[in-house]
Formats: sequence, structure tokens, C-alpha cells
Amino acid sequence: KFREALGDAQQSLRLDDSFVRGHLREGKCHLSLGNAMAACRSFQRALELDHKNAQAQQEFKNANAVIEYEKTAETDFEKRDFRKVVFCMDRALEYAPACHRFKILKAECLAMLGRYPEAQSVASDILRMDSTNADALYVRGLCLCHDCIEKAVQFFVQAFRMAPDHEKACVACRNAKALKAKKEDGNKAFKEGNYKLAYELYTEALGIDPNNIKTDAKLYCNRGMVNSKLRKLDDAIEDCTNAVKLDDTYIKAYLRRAQCYLDTEQYEEAVRDYEKVYQTEKTKEHKQLLKNAQLELKKSKRKDYYKILGVDKNASEDEIKKAYWKRALMHHQDLHSGASAEVQKEEEKKSKEVGEAFTILSDPKKKTRYDSGQDLDEEGMNMGDFDANSIFKAFFGSPGGFSFEASGPGNFFFQFG
Repeated sequence: KFREALGDAQQSLRLDDSFVRGHLREGKCHLSLGNAMAACRSFQRALELDHKNAQAQQEFKNANAVIEYEKTAETDFEKRDFRKVVFCMDRALEYAPACHRFKILKAECLAMLGRYPEAQSVASDILRMDSTNADALYVRGLCLCHDCIEKAVQFFVQAFRMAPDHEKACVACRNAKALKAKKEDGNKAFKEGNYKLAYELYTEALGIDPNNIKTDAKLYCNRGMVNSKLRKLDDAIEDCTNAVKLDDTYIKAYLRRAQCYLDTEQYEEAVRDYEKVYQTEKTKEHKQLLKNAQLELKKSKRKDYYKILGVDKNASEDEIKKAYWKRALMHHQDLHSGASAEVQKEEEKKSKEVGEAFTILSDPKKKTRYDSGQDLDEEGMNMGDFDANSIFKAFFGSPGGFSFEASGPGNFFFQFG
């Protein structure tokens, strides 16, 4: 009961101003309540009476330390360096354990950092002792903004009633209402398929309250979904990244970003996100998503035979044959007989890859194994022993079945027998 103790100490000094222990007790009470300047005056008076008093010397240093922590915290709060403010208040509270002002500032910064359970615990402790504390009511509102805006508004209104000049509560209340309305409008536009409008509304919502970390994380994630619908996948990835920066436990944002990574063939990044999700929530669904991403990563490190032939992964047998015909002739050695040795070597390599691709994709069994990500060498299909000429002959017939004819410098056409 530091306030009662302070009153007793001050009464003792009115009876005897030269009472050193009375000044020490007064200073200790001031410091415990967070009034470091008053504490300094008490300890200075004790030192005037007894300049060798070790307790007075130490307590004077403690009081000055609290003053420095207050100054640093004030500067850091302006800079929005809330972690440092929390650090300073923790240090100050070691000397001033009964200071509600320090506790409230710490709780407010914890809320700004998204550490809502910790902030709520501090504010609730104060409200149990003083249910009319407007600052504590304000912090309780901050802790509810990300989850239940209606309840948050109730706390802000209550804080405003207790202290009509509480500007922070007034601003927070106004922002909470505007944020709720804008977010709901964005959700409605998205459900109606009006993605352009949804994007604009989510963007406007993000500009309302930068202190509402969890809600802004959801807004970034929602806008990421809009961008993915608009096929702006890089923008979608950036939005989801911003979401997890604000809330590194936000599973939905990781899942959404992982899918965008898969869609843009950034398989390693997708695997990393799915690993994060599975480590957090070990469900069968998340395990399967991780396995699928790992398979796609494995497949991406092989030769892409579809890309080599220039066909889609759903290409028909006839489309694969036509694509092979086109690519095989394009890289045939006779077409490049007059080129440099380096060019001929490169074309020979491409011709071999085209042959490999056709051999795999034209064989249903091999194609199935390739599409499923299985290793083709497991059944003795050595991928390094393809003879492009043999495949070419088998497809086109005997070498005499066609010929290259020049129609002008650098121009050729094919004549079939």
C-alpha cells in the first residue's frame, strides 16, 4: 500500500524534517509509484542530512535510471519502436512496481506489437484494482480490435466516458468502426466476383489503422487472394508476405503464398511455406500439400519434356507427334550442315533432347511414370543412351523418305518421297 505508506512517511517528516529514514521511506514510496523526480528530491534531502548514507546513494541512482528509461521510452514511442519501449518499461518497473502509468504504456505497446494476451493481462490487472481507469479500458479495446470490433468499440466508448478528453480512445473507436465497414464491403465485393472493387476496398482499409496488426494481416491476405484471382501472382505473393510479416503465425497466409509459389513454379519457396504450415499444424491435409509440393520440386529438377517439345502437359498423342515432327526437323543435322562446329554441337544436343522427350511422352507407361514424378531409370530406362537418328528414322521412315532442298540462301523446304 504505497500511497498509504507515502502519507505516513510525509507525516513523519512534518514532525521531524531531519529524520533521514523518513526521507528514505518517502523517496522509496515515490519511486515505487513511478514518481522518479519526487523520489530524487527525497533522496537528495537524505544525502544532505547524511552524505555517506549508502542506501540513499543507491536509491538516488535508481531514481535517475527510471527517469532515463522514461525519456528513452517517450522517444522510442514516437519512433514506433514499441519493442524498445516494452524493454524500458520492464526495467523501470523493477524499481517502480506499483506504477500504473508504466504498466499501461507497456500494455499499449504490447498491443501495438500484436501480443494481445500479454497486453490484456496487464490491463485486466489494473482494472481489477481500478475499474474506472480510462487508459486500461482503452488498452482492453486495442486487444479486441483484431478479433471482435464490436466489443472493442464498447471499451473505447467506456474509456471516453471515464475521460472525455481521452483522444486515443476517440481515434481508436473511429478507426475500428471504419475498418470494420470497409473490410465487410471488400468481402462482399469479393463474394460477388467484383475483384477490382474488392482490391480497392481492401487497399483503402489497409490505410485506416496501421496499429491494428492482426486485422491488417487479414486484409493483406484477402488482397492477396484478389490478386491471385486477377492472375497477378507476384503481387499476391507480396501481399501474403506482408501478412506473415505482421503475423508470423497466420497459417492461411502461408498456404495462400505457397499456392502462388506453385503457380509460378517457385517450388523451393512453396515447399518452405508448406513445411512451416505442417510444423505448426500437423494435419493430414497439410502433410499431403507438403508432399505434393516436394514432388513438384523433384519434377522441376528433371528435364521438362513437355517444354522441350513445346506442348502442354495435357497434350494428346497426336499433338505430341506433331510437335516432335516439327522440333525434330528444326534441329536435324542436315539443316545445320553449313553451320559452325559449335552450332552443330548445340543442335545435336537439342535433337537428342527432342528424341528423349518423344520417346518418353509417346509411350503411355513411361509417360505415366514421368508425370507422377517417378524415376525413369528405376525400370532400366537409361536416359543417357538415346539415339536421336534412330528415333528420327523410326518416326519418318528411311533416310531416303525425305530430303532438304535449298530455295535460296539460308532457306530450306522439306520434300517427302
